[in-house]
Amino acid sequence: MANLIRAIFFVCVIRPIMGFFIGLRVRGRENLPQKHPFIIIANHSSHLDTVAIMNLFPLKFLSRIHPVAAADYFNRNTIVSFVSRLFFNILPIERKHICHNRNPLDAISAILAAGSSIILFPEGTRSLSGEIAPFHSGIAHVAKQFPIVPIIPVYMSNMWRALPKGEFIILPFICEMNIGKPIYPDGSKEEIMEILRNTIVRLKGESSWQ
Repeated sequence: MANLIRAIFFVCVIRPIMGFFIGLRVRGRENLPQKHPFIIIANHSSHLDTVAIMNLFPLKFLSRIHPVAAADYFNRNTIVSFVSRLFFNILPIERKHICHNRNPLDAISAILAAGSSIILFPEGTRSLSGEIAPFHSGIAHVAKQFPIVPIIPVYMSNMWRALPKGEFIILPFICEMNIGKPIYPDGSKEEIMEILRNTIVRLKGESSWQ
């Protein structure tokens, strides 16, 4: 039932918003994976980011795509937790009180090991200006643990203008998404983080809106 509700929501709400209200332009759609598991990484500046990425995929994919989200934000009350899980299938992870027995990467690893996919924003929080912040090391740990899972880099332009952090009304700015080819980074954690961030920066440079 949850999968059906989610599919109806995307068809009736998300796709009209993406296609008509903000006129989302997508470049590199041919680079999208055709099977699970995969890892999508992207810059983060708006709550629109997650739904824009999910909307790229067939409805049948949605039940196995899990956006990684901050538990302290999306589990802050029962209603927000229920809605975010039902409509967006989020994977809430802890950002506070992390220790060996409370490693947030364990939940991500379990999802990928089970053959499902994740959306991860390595900056860790939304940008207020659209600039790309330094990446956290979590994505490097995941990449080293799952070296054969493709990482799909995505850069999104103007999302922070269409729905800025702290706002709830979507503004009709034209947005663009630039999807890069799958990559399989290797090396130290620092090298992997640099490779991935540089890829997103390169995609930004290729975008019409920067």
